[in-house]
Amino acid sequence: MSFDVGADAYLRFMGRFSEPLAVSFADLAGVRRGQRVLDVGCGPGALTAELVRRQGAAQVSAVDPSESFVAAVRQRLPGVDVRLAAAEELPFPDGSFGVVLAQLVVHFMADPVAGLREMGRLAGPGGTVAACVWDYAGGRGPLSLFWRAARDLDPAAPDESGLAGVREGQLAELLRQAGLGPARNGLLTVRARYASFEDWWEPLTLGIGPPGAYVATLADEDRAAVREHCRDLLPDGPIEVTACAWAGACPP
Repeated sequence: MSFDVGADAYLRFMGRFSEPLAVSFADLAGVRRGQRVLDVGCGPGALTAELVRRQGAAQVSAVDPSESFVAAVRQRLPGVDVRLAAAEELPFPDGSFGVVLAQLVVHFMADPVAGLREMGRLAGPGGTVAACVWDYAGGRGPLSLFWRAARDLDPAAPDESGLAGVREGQLAELLRQAGLGPARNGLLTVRARYASFEDWWEPLTLGIGPPGAYVATLADEDRAAVREHCRDLLPDGPIEVTACAWAGACPP
């Protein structure tokens, strides 16, 4: 599985969901003007850009373990302090930020509890730690239909329903285990529109994340079978996909 890809490719893959999600997520986290904020696992900068819009670049920092994403965010958002780092080892002093956020990251952390605990270390007195994760266990992630089609044909397909935080109540429990409860919980909903089936399918061929990794492992005939089954499950013409994310925010 890889996220070490170009920013443009990732935005084609997930940007139409992560960008509107960033607005709702920042609202849930209670981001207020004047606070210093950190985006953990920033990717190509969907949430970072929303934080800059609200706070100004000088108040925003971001980290990501992908060199290509760090470079892309530095170029896209001059003035933001962007560093190469994983969530479990954040390169800032204790209490550096008023709000520390992780959008669509907890389920990919090597150690989610350690990552959330590290985020709590950086949140200052009265600060907030916030995280959100797609509801893949409930079949409401942006790519849940893809996984449904894949598992119809291959019951062993490694879908994302077993990842950390993707089931109702799991994210709140992870925050509690990190010493950060009780959480304010929410379910965030976004919608994305695709012009055609090809527009929907093409991002899955870019090798990004678990879906891209799975597609890349398939033989040509198996890939074609999954593709056609997805087509059968989707409506003709423009496609609208609704996706939901579990979210939680709490003081350190």
